[in-house]
Amino acid sequence: MDSTELRSLQAPLKDKYRAEPGTALVTLKAQGTLDSQSIACKVETGKALAIAGLHPATGGSGVELCSGDMLLEALVACAGVTLKAVSTALEIPLRHGLVRAEGDLDFRGTLGVDKSAPVGFRAIRLSFELDTDAPQEKIDQLLKLTERYCVVFQTLNHRPELSAEVRKR
Repeated sequence: MDSTELRSLQAPLKDKYRAEPGTALVTLKAQGTLDSQSIACKVETGKALAIAGLHPATGGSGVELCSGDMLLEALVACAGVTLKAVSTALEIPLRHGLVRAEGDLDFRGTLGVDKSAPVGFRAIRLSFELDTDAPQEKIDQLLKLTERYCVVFQTLNHRPELSAEVRKR
């Protein structure tokens, strides 16, 4: 896909969202089922069933997926797609690209060993390795716009309003 094709695909959507802003609001959903035999949650991904369990650092076997890894994978996927779309729009040729995310966790917080240890990631680092001849100023613009338009990056960067509830069946 080139920049002309991308613009032609997105132009009618942008026009619609400008004219009718409410149509741009979409609720994405995810659902999982608690496993009856083990400490796991079966998440329906739309393409396959992902079974998440405890990380080995919290007593898990390592057979199931770790939700922390899944969060980093979602960041890599979103950032990769966003970077590719932005590079296409800006006509920055990429011969190859690699996207990495890594995050630091202190499992003392998750296991309740130390109340002062945070539960969750202390830091997340996102990096790209790109094979391109683009000048540095274009690469800088590419990174800036990728950060700006990556939904997962922005969600992590600006905490959304969160809520949780339990409903009995």
